[in-house]
Amino acid sequence: MENSPTMLGPEGLIKKHEFVRIIIQCLYSLGYEKCAVSLESESGISHKSADFELIESHILKANWDDCIDKLYEIKDLSDETRAAALFLVFKQCLLECLSRGDDCVALALLQKQISALKVGKEKVHKLACGILSLKDMGLGKIDDDVVYELRKRLVVELEKVLPPPITVPERRLEHLVGMAVGAQIDSCVYHNSFDAISLYEDHLCGRNQIPTATIQILTDHKNEVWFVQFSNDGEYLASSSSDCSAIIWKIQEDGKVTRKHILQSHQNPVSFVAWSPDDTMLLTCGTGEVLKLWDVETGTCKHTFGDNSFIVSSCAWFPDSRRLVCGSSETEKGIYMWDCEGNEIKAWRGMRMPKVLDLAVTPDGENLISIFSGKEIRILNVGTNAERVISEKHPITSLSVSGDSKFLIVNLNSQEIHMWDVAGKWEKPLKYKGHRQNKYVIRSCFGGLNSTFIASGSENSQVYIWNRRSSNPIEVLSGHRMTVNCVSWNPKRPQMLASASDDQTIRIWGPTCSEKIQSKKLI
Repeated sequence: MENSPTMLGPEGLIKKHEFVRIIIQCLYSLGYEKCAVSLESESGISHKSADFELIESHILKANWDDCIDKLYEIKDLSDETRAAALFLVFKQCLLECLSRGDDCVALALLQKQISALKVGKEKVHKLACGILSLKDMGLGKIDDDVVYELRKRLVVELEKVLPPPITVPERRLEHLVGMAVGAQIDSCVYHNSFDAISLYEDHLCGRNQIPTATIQILTDHKNEVWFVQFSNDGEYLASSSSDCSAIIWKIQEDGKVTRKHILQSHQNPVSFVAWSPDDTMLLTCGTGEVLKLWDVETGTCKHTFGDNSFIVSSCAWFPDSRRLVCGSSETEKGIYMWDCEGNEIKAWRGMRMPKVLDLAVTPDGENLISIFSGKEIRILNVGTNAERVISEKHPITSLSVSGDSKFLIVNLNSQEIHMWDVAGKWEKPLKYKGHRQNKYVIRSCFGGLNSTFIASGSENSQVYIWNRRSSNPIEVLSGHRMTVNCVSWNPKRPQMLASASDDQTIRIWGPTCSEKIQSKKLI
């Protein structure tokens, strides 16, 4: 029956015997024992192979010699797998010998049989020590019911060790269905929902799963809007402008954005903002400007870092919301780490320190990533001080890090966005193209469910969206009248995107369907 040629499926790729066998296994695992027994009876197929049923019978009856002989008889086992299976059987046999008081038999088993197995001396030594300690504590004698339960547990362990077709991997049907669903999700370029996927039909999302329509236009800034960023909890939005101000916006439950505070203390254009991880504070800095720390709830300035001689180009927070770093666009000034009171914790500066164009701290706090001298990405492990440098061929204008701390993207003035892995396993980046960028600072971001998408501004007044698996954009959003400088994807509302433009507006984008902004939020 195992070699039955009967095949199933529209392309004849599924062996009927194997398919029925894993269905039976699934019924048992779901608790439908009567159905499983009935299907076994009607089909003549057991979810356990004849070899394994015999091994199980020998174990439950304590026919150890027959069990061991059977394991040696099976031809298709690798030496490593056979040794691992025999070790489990010998361990149970050893335990039962000691329980009966057959210490001499147990010792012989340990010295001759178990020691000869190629499972590693350390494993054998650990077993011997464990058994001896049980004897020393007087725990050698085991109740018969307990012995039988241990035999049943041995059967389960062997099911995991022995390969197909002797056994079927645990929860095999669920695993295969999960893989099929996962493959459909991976092939769906618009997938952006945390709703459960139905098995009743093939999965395919429409473009209404991502933000493609203008939901709201914010016009409170009086000049070009250079930066925009959602808070980590998705409840706020911060923007900065060449009008020398920053604005904190509140995201209402229905998705509408309303102004909360205007932050007016800078004397020059504000080009960068950064939310503290706990979203209680906001950093602002800009062209020819110092770094300022603001209280989000009150909108008051809590601290000004440094003085007018220290020009800050970018800033970032560590996960504890107590430490921050900022980089200077002036040579030799370097990077400073401060606490919220302005006390210097650490600094990287000196004659060999180039300009810092942008920087970020990975959300896990392990790496400080900086853009130096226009073409260099430096990844510094804060704990070990190990540093890695990635060299690009074209000038870099901005940097963004994924929420899982695994990836970074950089915008290049060669009209490409490059994605690198932070760990340094990739030799080449993934590349995204289609947008326009030649002379201005354009910022991109990760976004959507599991950071599946990349969005970017563009010098042609449009917003571009890519699925990370494809180098070409899946959507190009029109609406702005001038260069789009920056975009930000709401981390808790995967269908909400914000864009900032030289046309002095911020656009809030949502799905095209009547349900404007997804009311459900990621927890």
